[in-house]
Amino acid sequence: MKIFFLILLIVLVATALALWFWRQTDHASDHAAMARLAALQPTAPERFDVSLLEGLPEPAQRYFRYTIQPGTPLYTVARISMTGKFGMGNRESPDYMDMQASQVLAMPEGFVWKMGASRGALRVSGSDTEKWTRFWLMGLLPVARMGGDADHTRSAFGRYVAESVFWTPAALLPGQGVKWELVDVNTARVIVRHNGMEQAVDVVVAEDGRPLQVNFDRWTNANSEKVHRLQPFGGYLSEFREFDGFHLPTRVEAGNFFATENYFPFFIASVTGIEFPKHDALGHPE
Repeated sequence: MKIFFLILLIVLVATALALWFWRQTDHASDHAAMARLAALQPTAPERFDVSLLEGLPEPAQRYFRYTIQPGTPLYTVARISMTGKFGMGNRESPDYMDMQASQVLAMPEGFVWKMGASRGALRVSGSDTEKWTRFWLMGLLPVARMGGDADHTRSAFGRYVAESVFWTPAALLPGQGVKWELVDVNTARVIVRHNGMEQAVDVVVAEDGRPLQVNFDRWTNANSEKVHRLQPFGGYLSEFREFDGFHLPTRVEAGNFFATENYFPFFIASVTGIEFPKHDALGHPE
C-alpha cells in the first residue's frame, strides 16, 4: 500500500510539474508575440497634419481631428493596461469576474491580450491573439485552447480592427488597405483589408468628433448553436484622456449582439495606461 501511494504521489507531482512547464511555455510565447508586435512601431513616423484628411467623409474628419492633435507622431502600435470586468456567462447570468489585463495592439498585423481574472477563490488567466486563445484555471489546468484556423483568424481580425478605433487611430488613416465611407451625418465606416480579409466597422461620433460607439458584423460562434456566422458586435466609448497627443477612451463596454435585445456586454474595461513603444534609429527599444 505504501508503494502504491508513493507511485501515486510521484505521478501527481510529475503531472503538476508538466502542467507548470506548459504554462510557462505559454507565458514565453505571449511575451515573444508582444515583442514582435511592438517592434512593428515606426521608428520615425510622420506627424499628423489635417491635410492627411483630405477627401475623407466629414464624420471621419471629425473623428481624426478629435483623436489626434496636430503635430503628433503617428504611432500605430500601442501598449494598453486595463482593469475591469469580464463576463464568463451570458446576458441572463453574466458571471462577471474582476479582470486585469495588458495588451499590445498592432493593427493590421495582430494583437496580444494577456489577462487574469478572479471571482472569490476562482482564478482564470490566459491570452487571446490573432493566432490563439488559451485560458487556464487556477494557473495549472488548461480549460480552453483554440485557434490556428481561418475562423479564429477572421474573428480576431474583427476585434482588433475595431479596437484600433479606440486606441490606435493613426493606424486607420487612409492608405493602403484602409478606406472610409460615409454612413450618415454622424457615422463613418472604415474598411480594412489585410491578407485576404476584410472588415468594416462603423464609428458614431459626437459633434466634436469624439467617438461614442463602434459596431460591426463579427465572424463568431458566440451563439447557442456554436456555429461561426456574422453577428452584431460593438460597444460604447467614454472617459477620454490624452496620451502622447492622442485623445483616447479609457472606458470601453462591448459585447455580442450589440444594439439588439440580446446585447451582452461581457467586456467592461477601465484603461489605466496607454503608451506607444518607441525605438531608436536601429530599431532597438528606447
